[in-house]
Amino acid sequence: MKKILIINGPNLNLLGSREESIYGKRSFESFLPELKQIAAAKDADIQYFQSNHEGEIIDKIHSSMGNIENIILNPGALTHYSYSIHDAIIAAKIQVIEVHISNIFQRDDWRARSVISPAARGIISGFGLDGYKMALYYLLNM
Repeated sequence: MKKILIINGPNLNLLGSREESIYGKRSFESFLPELKQIAAAKDADIQYFQSNHEGEIIDKIHSSMGNIENIILNPGALTHYSYSIHDAIIAAKIQVIEVHISNIFQRDDWRARSVISPAARGIISGFGLDGYKMALYYLLNM
């Protein structure tokens, strides 16, 4: 059974109540069962982790080594400055798909640069929560 870990970074625990015009009205927890159903149909298991703390995300990536084949990562604002998460991805040698709910290239200038992307297999940005489905479909069918 393929194991896929979804990691959401800071403030993504507030989806559904935070800046609804940008992030939508749905919480990630209400969306997660859809992802699990898609994965189960392809004999895959999804695990989910969210943290507002950079070190906890790094620890989760480290502890995934040897246990998880792929990670779908939305690092939130850590996207723009967390070289530590970038380095953890490289060290773990786990394929990562970077996902962003909003189109980071249409927002503030500082949001258009990701220090995570060079360590990721690919990036999906601007498709709302469906970006997670896109990443999942890729990982299940690659």
